[in-house]
Amino acid sequence: MKFEYLSEETERLVIRPLQHSDYQAWLTGFCGRFDSRSPYDEGRLDMSICTENWYNQLVDKHHQFIKEDKIYIFGIFRKADGMHLGNLDIVTLSRSHFQWAECGYTIHNQFWRKGYAFEALTAMLKIADKRLKYHRVEAHVNIGNIPSAKLLEKAGFQYECTREKFIFENGEWTDHLVYAKTLNNMPPVNM
Repeated sequence: MKFEYLSEETERLVIRPLQHSDYQAWLTGFCGRFDSRSPYDEGRLDMSICTENWYNQLVDKHHQFIKEDKIYIFGIFRKADGMHLGNLDIVTLSRSHFQWAECGYTIHNQFWRKGYAFEALTAMLKIADKRLKYHRVEAHVNIGNIPSAKLLEKAGFQYECTREKFIFENGEWTDHLVYAKTLNNMPPVNM
């Protein structure tokens, strides 16, 4: 299943759901990661369990989430050579009267500081608006992750609040900044 309607191209990138045929590019992107470069960077990952069979099962699960309108996970691919640069995701928080989602993004650290995150996030917002018909998209950022907060602001997100003890990570509940962006003002579909 290709989900072509969920693809978006920019000058340098292709944003689309992962496919079985992406395994080698996906693995190469992850295996090329540098050691951790910040407290919010996982750095090198142990990819030994990530066989092609394991990856295909992961892609199948992602496609099932898409069919259920739960989670949309996108690969970020460089147009010039097909290199996998990272991932984006959109999680449906509520449809009905809200049309509300949360988004996230990760760029492999060997590709940082080249403008890929902004370009990819902007493309993903087009998908969220025009194809998935979300009205509101939120992003949650660790309090100290200033580069991520600046990226969101550059993409038109507005700071809304700080949620205390919001996400459990590294053995403790952590506070997160909440940013949001209103996309379209169309009424919800099928209301």
